[in-house]
Amino acid sequence: MQAYDITHLQTELANKNPRIILKNALELYNNIAISFSGSEDVILIDMAIKIRKDIRVFSLDTGRLHPETYRFIEKVRKHYKIDIELLTPDRDSLDEFVKNKGLFSFYEDGHQECCSIRKVEPLKRKLATLDAWITGQRKDQSLDTRQDIPEVQLDIGFSNEQHRLLKFNPLINWTSSQVWDYIEAHQVPYNQLHGKGFISIGCEPCTRAVLPNQHERAGRWWWESGNKKECGLHIGNIK
Repeated sequence: MQAYDITHLQTELANKNPRIILKNALELYNNIAISFSGSEDVILIDMAIKIRKDIRVFSLDTGRLHPETYRFIEKVRKHYKIDIELLTPDRDSLDEFVKNKGLFSFYEDGHQECCSIRKVEPLKRKLATLDAWITGQRKDQSLDTRQDIPEVQLDIGFSNEQHRLLKFNPLINWTSSQVWDYIEAHQVPYNQLHGKGFISIGCEPCTRAVLPNQHERAGRWWWESGNKKECGLHIGNIK
């Protein structure tokens, strides 16, 4: 896929319905997969499987997810009768990290190193095998880092001269309200933690419920200052 093709796709898919974006992505690419975070982006699976039955789905198993998230992933697998590939950290890197810094070093020196080992590196390995991937990120998830993300983009964070990776963001212009309207209307399964005040759900030690009227990312890495609450999975988007 050449640069001018990406520009054309961006024009064609700008402000389109998520189903149209998904349909284009799944028709253009066979070697493509959906990134499922164990959160409300399960609606991508619900939409995609109605377009193409042989969708490929992966999820990051950091080893530190909530019990409810593990049960939810299994529920989604059975509900849609699909395989969900769980990506795990490199054992040697993780063992060395935990040996040197323990299990909760992120409370002292920030979450980036832990996220890099448990999330970014496994994702990088997976994306190196794909031509394109589909994410559930939305602009309203972060006013500081996701406002300029298009519906489709060259993933500069995981592309290189030998491997050009395309990234589709079908839900980018949807609000949280639209997501939950869809979940209710289509009876889509969801993580039980959402009913306990959790909105943005990550690893158990790094996620907590938010108070009424707090932004959803306030519950992620709450001990850190600043508004750029990202773990590095969408590093090419951050400005």
